[in-house]
Amino acid sequence: MEYLEKIGERAREASVKLALMLQDEKNEVLKKCAEALIEYQDEILDANSEDVKRSRENNVKESLIDRLMLTPQRIKSMADGLLEVAALPDPVGEVLSMNVRPNGLVIGEKRVPLGVIGMIYESRPNVTVDAFGLCFKTGNAVILRGGSDAIKSNIAIVKALHEGLRRAGVTEDAVILIEDISRETVNKMMRLDKYIDVLIPRGGAGLIRSVKENSSIPVIETGTGNCHVYVDEYADFDMALNIIDNAKTQRLGVCNTCESLVIHEKISERFIPLLYERLSAKGVEIRADEKACAICPECVPATEEDYYTEYLDKIISLKVVDSIDEAIWHINHYNTKHSDAIVTENYGNAMRFLNEIDAAAVYVNASTRFTDGNEFGFGAEIGISTQKLHARGPMGLKALTTTKFIIFGNGQIRR
Repeated sequence: MEYLEKIGERAREASVKLALMLQDEKNEVLKKCAEALIEYQDEILDANSEDVKRSRENNVKESLIDRLMLTPQRIKSMADGLLEVAALPDPVGEVLSMNVRPNGLVIGEKRVPLGVIGMIYESRPNVTVDAFGLCFKTGNAVILRGGSDAIKSNIAIVKALHEGLRRAGVTEDAVILIEDISRETVNKMMRLDKYIDVLIPRGGAGLIRSVKENSSIPVIETGTGNCHVYVDEYADFDMALNIIDNAKTQRLGVCNTCESLVIHEKISERFIPLLYERLSAKGVEIRADEKACAICPECVPATEEDYYTEYLDKIISLKVVDSIDEAIWHINHYNTKHSDAIVTENYGNAMRFLNEIDAAAVYVNASTRFTDGNEFGFGAEIGISTQKLHARGPMGLKALTTTKFIIFGNGQIRR
């Protein structure tokens, strides 16, 4: 049996056992895994420093190294995330409905695990822990294939998780890391539909497109984040500047970072110079249309491609529009259906934006950086889905379950 088939078979066998575990049992396991992460902190940090060093030698940009880098505080946050997941209600076993038919059949719908979940992801070692925690809590086994840039970090993290599972007397096959980082292996993983029930890619546009096009397994798309902030003619300037500053500069290399700005022309002459002053102080380059460049010649002329781009860098695009209608059209045309925000004091415009923008998360007067499983109260997330089936937005516990019908009878036969 091939390497991947053996992994698939082990995960499938583990998923049968995990599906039968009770909530309290799963919670105790998660606590032991959190403890193991802290105990193995030095080993994890040493492994991570090798990954970071190699990335810097390969001239990876700093915003992406930030996604890769671990610190004691980030490891603590990963462990805390497992504890938060343990504290959340377990959706598995929830009976969503129970109806009595005229023939006496009692038909219910019950929430159950998906089975075996495959994850293909890049850079971020914290995804390894988040994916395990959410999958384990929902009774799913998980097969992980992280990026080559984080391989040593991921091996060390999974070693710690396995130690926690061993201490709890639970199969280590609840989480399996594919340590072969070759392209051939990931291509074969995408065809492992005999064992994997759903595949979740998390990373750049190229990775997600490749998985969608080549997988024989059902895919949940966690899309790239070309997130927009629209500053309406009725916006409070201080609020708009603070939101944009936070949405763009707090962390450059994450998918909920603002990459594109849309400004109403009625305020553009007053607002854009203030915007340039704020962002240039943080080293952010603004790539703008002709109207904006005429107001602020320091801006760089934008190309059509700029409006589509997820930069993950100190660059942002800017478009001046003459109405909220044009703003909505522009955003829906160029966005990636992730997160978009309006800054406005006008209730009608706020409601139009909420109703007409096609995105997983739509904000009024708040930063797009809140699109996150922890911030939404899910404890963690396995990704942010930008598709519409079967999950959308930050994917917490319920998104990792499906349902089955349960039927009680007393001898009924169909005539």
